[in-house]
Amino acid sequence: MAAWDLSVAVEDLGADAPPITVSVTSDLHIGGVILKLVEKSQVKRDWSDHALWWEQKQQWLLRTAWTLEKCGIQADAGLIFMPQHKPLRLGLPNGLNLRLRVCFSGPVFRTVLGICKMLNIRRPEELSLLRPVEEKKRKKDRDLSEELYDLTEVPLTSVSRPCLYNGMPAHFADSPKTEKVYKMLSVAQPAPPPEAIAKLYRPASVVDKAHIHSRWLDSSRSLMEQGVQENDRLWLRFKYYCFHDLEPKYDAVRLTQMYEQARWAILLEDIECTEEEMLLFGAIQYHINKLSLSEPQTMTSSPAMDDLDSALQCLEVKLVGADSSPQDMLENLTAPELNDYLKIFRPKRLTLKGYKQYWFKFKDASISYYKSKEESLGEPIQQINLKGCEAAPDVNVAGQKFCIKLLIPAPEGMNEVYLRCENEEQYSSWMAACRLASKGKSLADSSFQSEVQSIRSFLAMQQTNPNTHTDDSMSINTHSLVSPRYSKKYKAKQLTPRILEAYQNVAQLSLTDALLRFLQIWQALPDFGISLVVVRFKGSRKDEVLGIAPNRLIRIDLGVGEVVKTWRYNNMRQWNVNWDIRQVAIEFDGNVNIAFSCVTADCKIVHEFIGGYIFMSTRSREQSDTLNEELFHKLTGGHEAL
Repeated sequence: MAAWDLSVAVEDLGADAPPITVSVTSDLHIGGVILKLVEKSQVKRDWSDHALWWEQKQQWLLRTAWTLEKCGIQADAGLIFMPQHKPLRLGLPNGLNLRLRVCFSGPVFRTVLGICKMLNIRRPEELSLLRPVEEKKRKKDRDLSEELYDLTEVPLTSVSRPCLYNGMPAHFADSPKTEKVYKMLSVAQPAPPPEAIAKLYRPASVVDKAHIHSRWLDSSRSLMEQGVQENDRLWLRFKYYCFHDLEPKYDAVRLTQMYEQARWAILLEDIECTEEEMLLFGAIQYHINKLSLSEPQTMTSSPAMDDLDSALQCLEVKLVGADSSPQDMLENLTAPELNDYLKIFRPKRLTLKGYKQYWFKFKDASISYYKSKEESLGEPIQQINLKGCEAAPDVNVAGQKFCIKLLIPAPEGMNEVYLRCENEEQYSSWMAACRLASKGKSLADSSFQSEVQSIRSFLAMQQTNPNTHTDDSMSINTHSLVSPRYSKKYKAKQLTPRILEAYQNVAQLSLTDALLRFLQIWQALPDFGISLVVVRFKGSRKDEVLGIAPNRLIRIDLGVGEVVKTWRYNNMRQWNVNWDIRQVAIEFDGNVNIAFSCVTADCKIVHEFIGGYIFMSTRSREQSDTLNEELFHKLTGGHEAL
């Protein structure tokens, strides 16, 4: 075969250095080209991390056994020989900016795995990278450059669970500088001043929120292939809102960053919440800030205790399947039910009729109601199947208002129904029942009691006790604890006593419990975990919003912001993407078919969200340490992955 000259630029020799020309033949493999390059450069160093990047085609040549002919490389190909790991500026949920060395050649999914391993964040599949929202900088702010913590020298570990030393991974315990960074990663940061919150980007509309979700990077392609260069800035965020296997003992960084992401979503009004909930969030933040400053952060644990914990965990898994007594089995055979007088209201246009009282019966996953208790043996006035419904709280504890807002799937959209309960006890049981029914579970499900308990404790936190006085009113920076909407609505002296009243209900919690409680209340918000994308449904002439949640897809009217229809993943038969016309088509049970094209985001982002959530649902506690990366790429990769 005839030899020809191939010019390759070597990044390490500098931008001004001329490219190295090597004599090659078309049947020479990529590895042979690299060998000739290294010999001709005459630089003695470790080249093991280097690979060839094809600038024109925007692709890495990582298959070293492939020949130049197979890759389609000719004499005019502009190849660059460069390191695969380069520095990247990374913004974390708590506002910390790190500079660390990451992989630019592997899929983003694997890059995130490497970052999370280094920062000691378990369950890295729940996170991903996105391009930051650019804030408008004022002239006087331009001089203030952000503080950047350099971790490029910290070695990347190969073990799945790093050795802990003084409560932190060994690679952080090497120097006081890295120790300080780890403390900032694993301890909640103090509340920023209200002026700083006001300067940050706040989505003003549903479309603004949708634009944020169009910035996620593609998990199946590398950083370089997506135009990310050395020292560019990206954000690391939780992308999938189903947090699996949260262990405070091992998850100090993960728990703190999750809390910070939740806190900023609330402060920047990315998620809607009521005034009472905002005050409660403010009180828990205040409590966490106090504890973070006073408590020494050592989450030490001995190896022997860890072994005992894992042994007990295995035993617990085995015992769950143990035989139950005949009496328990009989009790399980008769399905439990709820019966009580409740008030119902069905909003219809041009009607002002209020709530009407009926006798309600809750059985399996449906509600039936009758005129009175005596008539409950006959036919009900109506039976409502709650499977696949949305159950949202409409509660004001101070005003003794305990309502459940139900959105029930119907062929033409969603029907709205309100149930009004008399007191907290009744509300807790019925709300828990509605939540389980929406997931297709009955009252016999083991999680019913814990659901009731969590609703009760949430209501108890919202109760105020005006007689308790505290002397903290001077040190509390109220406007840093609530979103700008409430900062403008109330003065500090109006907010402070109300936050301190709510604080009395959480003052006894430990730091870990306070973080978990904050996350628990965040997860109970109706809008929790919904990623928005502007789409156009097939056959429709107007843009609408598609909400992608951990267990369902939601069609939202862009003009009114109301939920039009909900589809659950467990009713999904298949979904396809037509990559040529960029259209997503989904088929559900009952011959329900939907198709839409994406307006704000690439359809790959929607495809990846749906596949990602289905992947998250396949994880189990027994296989908690193994991550099936191949399955993730099968579910989320595009046609390139196949």
